[in-house]
Amino acid sequence: MTTTASSSTSHHLSPAFPGRAPWGTASKLRAWQEGAMEKYLQEQPRDFLAVATPGAGKTTFALTLASWLLHHHVVQQVTVVAPTEHLKKQWAEAAARIGIKLDPEYSAGPLSREYHGIAITYAGVGVRPMLHRNRSEQRKTLVILDEIHHAGDSKSWGEACLEAFEPATRRLALTGTPFRSDTNPIPFVTYEEGNDGIRRSAADYTYGYGSALADGVVRPVIFMSYSGNMRWRTKAGDEIAARLGEPMTKDAV
Repeated sequence: MTTTASSSTSHHLSPAFPGRAPWGTASKLRAWQEGAMEKYLQEQPRDFLAVATPGAGKTTFALTLASWLLHHHVVQQVTVVAPTEHLKKQWAEAAARIGIKLDPEYSAGPLSREYHGIAITYAGVGVRPMLHRNRSEQRKTLVILDEIHHAGDSKSWGEACLEAFEPATRRLALTGTPFRSDTNPIPFVTYEEGNDGIRRSAADYTYGYGSALADGVVRPVIFMSYSGNMRWRTKAGDEIAARLGEPMTKDAV
């Protein structure tokens, strides 16, 4: 069942997880992050898909959850999979601020004991899926799949993720973009068929743009419309006039 957050909903975490968490990247969790945490802690699922509008704080939610799972020995290590090299480094930096040390330069071999895990890209998993499968089998692992819809960018990426992380103890998938099943199959995601016959990803927790706007988490997106006359001269010396907002003739284009 999908849970949708709204600005009118009040969330209270269990005593085991205070609202002002020492593990979060922010000093206090937002209501939707508390709500998602509550749902996760109550159900303790192996797979969890959180859909939250861009800018809502998916990273804070994921790292807060990672810290809880590490602290309570549910998992022993963390693997973050991000779409790009830049983002995997951002994840490592954000994790470091709350005491989780991720190696963003990991390539192979044993991981230094100073680290709690690694940050890699989907392309990196695609190159060496068995390496990451072995890591997931050796120690109880939480895999955070950031913007998981990117696993569908390449069929090999989705297949590699399935092979690499099938043994993982917990898998947390994040996205700001609900997606359909008519692209390359994405592992660890549940799909439900809508009234139009199209199968779409089914989130375990959703925090949409409308709720984020009402909460003041994001700003409104406004598309301005303009009108007026314009006039220009072509290379051939012809002068052309048109009006903004009205269809242009082929000659004017």
